[in-house]
Amino acid sequence: MANITKKVSWSSRGDESALVGEETPLLNGSEQPRPLRQMSSGNTIFQIDRLSTVDLEEEITTEEDPGRGRPKEIPHNEKLLSLKFESLDYDNIENQLFLEEERRMSFMSFRCLEISRWVICGLIGFLTGLIACFIDIAVEQLAGIKYKVIKENIVKFTEAGGLCISLILWAVLNSSFVMLGAIMVAFFEPIAAGSGIPQIKCYLNGIKIPRVVRLKTLVIKVCGVICSVVGGLAVGKEGPMIHSGAVVAAGVSQGRSTSLKRDFKIFEYFRRDTEKRDFVSAGAAAGVSAAFGAPVGGVLFSLEEGASFWNQMLTWRIFFASMISTFTLNFFLSIYHNKPGDLSNPGLINFGRFESEAMAYNLYEIPLFIAMGAIGGILGALFNFLNYWLTIFRIRYVHRPCLQVMEAMLVAAVTATVAFTMIYFSTDCQPLGPDHTEEYPLQLFCADGEYNSMATAFFNTPERSVRSLFHNPRGTYNSLTLGLFTLTYFLLACWTYGLAVSAGVFIPSLLIGAAWGRLCGILLASTTSTASMWADPGKYALIGAAAQLGGIVRMTLSLTVIMVEATGNVTYGLPIMLVLMTAKIVGDYFQEVRKGHMLTFDYKLKVVVF
Repeated sequence: MANITKKVSWSSRGDESALVGEETPLLNGSEQPRPLRQMSSGNTIFQIDRLSTVDLEEEITTEEDPGRGRPKEIPHNEKLLSLKFESLDYDNIENQLFLEEERRMSFMSFRCLEISRWVICGLIGFLTGLIACFIDIAVEQLAGIKYKVIKENIVKFTEAGGLCISLILWAVLNSSFVMLGAIMVAFFEPIAAGSGIPQIKCYLNGIKIPRVVRLKTLVIKVCGVICSVVGGLAVGKEGPMIHSGAVVAAGVSQGRSTSLKRDFKIFEYFRRDTEKRDFVSAGAAAGVSAAFGAPVGGVLFSLEEGASFWNQMLTWRIFFASMISTFTLNFFLSIYHNKPGDLSNPGLINFGRFESEAMAYNLYEIPLFIAMGAIGGILGALFNFLNYWLTIFRIRYVHRPCLQVMEAMLVAAVTATVAFTMIYFSTDCQPLGPDHTEEYPLQLFCADGEYNSMATAFFNTPERSVRSLFHNPRGTYNSLTLGLFTLTYFLLACWTYGLAVSAGVFIPSLLIGAAWGRLCGILLASTTSTASMWADPGKYALIGAAAQLGGIVRMTLSLTVIMVEATGNVTYGLPIMLVLMTAKIVGDYFQEVRKGHMLTFDYKLKVVVF
């Protein structure tokens, strides 16, 4: 692997405590300079002569150790690594003390420990489902208020003139919500930025990142993702649920809270890296299950990221946590929707049922699906490539908290401006039938009884936009609307991903893919009269969504099961699997050709920045 020739500055404000003069140890075994102690008037230089064991879960304040200051810059050589990122010990050390402790335990004690593991997994699923329910209700209520206010303002000024006031109102509301979320992340807990999935993957593979499973991180993550989604950014609320479930699992399984400085004196036996990793994997699976209503996909997601620790009992406990999470979310959402006992809300994102006869696929469509997978791989590689250079730019120039907040507010304002401009100049007017599914239809300059089709995609939460692209009937969108929306939303999503806000990339990827996938279905239907019989736009929107998501996140097995469970139709298992495999192969090829070891370098940067 080529050496990194650029300097990377650490910008985590909460971890700026490092020994003055402390040098980062060499991983290649090179000798460090000899220790030096020198005292002078008004100046003290102190270097340690050995590495000390530091509990990374304990915060060190300036009052506790005044000799600590701002950490030095990471040197050029990629073999130099910060001490803050240590390796976790997932192997049981079977020494004499360990064996004697195991012998002293009775059969009943072992049974109690096993029961405790199941109880903890149940609590993890229950609490994760409650958090998902809270996020969903909060986003629905706040976004509903925002869109109603903006819609009333647009209707008012469409007739009277002065729609620029509506644009300013939209931009101000978006910027206000995003500013609140960015301030919480940038100033209080930078590790809560992004989706948190890279950090949890690192944790499951043995890399300990400071404060990644803290209670404070969970609170900032939940509040931040609500502000980001309500603020109209090209983000989703499903990705952060994986991080949230992992934090819940880490806290519940240890029976104590470092953030609250409380030790409840329970589950002390599980305060080991191995046990904690198993529960964190269950929390991540519960987060996937709550987000997509995919318990089996959640299990595969956790085991795919840490297959080395697979065993049968752990798999069943993870599956149990996933099912409890889904059931909890369903139960409380049914009460919220005044339908107690109606467990038909499988997750935060509901793709709807693909059961119509038009959604069936034929053998001759398989090559078309594979071609769409290749397109998704190319677009995914382009997305990651642009995001890579934006990450480099942010590390260099947007590393201060105030600049990060200003950038997030700028993106929110630009997103509102672009959306308003696209809606304003769109001439795609569709009839508003009695059974319309549009949540906030905008008439704007359309005739009476019609609504602006571009507003269905932009003037809505991303989850509802994805559902409309999947299930709206033929003729709801024209080709120009879908093409312009795909291009603009792709660029907005590239710019948004990496901001100092809590946000996920799953839903924007699905929305982009659903848009160009539906466009492919429309173009196929327009080629011949017979093609319109099998080229259903909703079917190709689903395939495009899977291709785009696979091209960006490069997941195969677990993502296939998640998509199949989210659609509620196992018929699409084969085409989705082929599409995801093709997207990964093509995306890896193009990205590696364009940038050598780009994936590895980009992954390291995401661990630092997001």
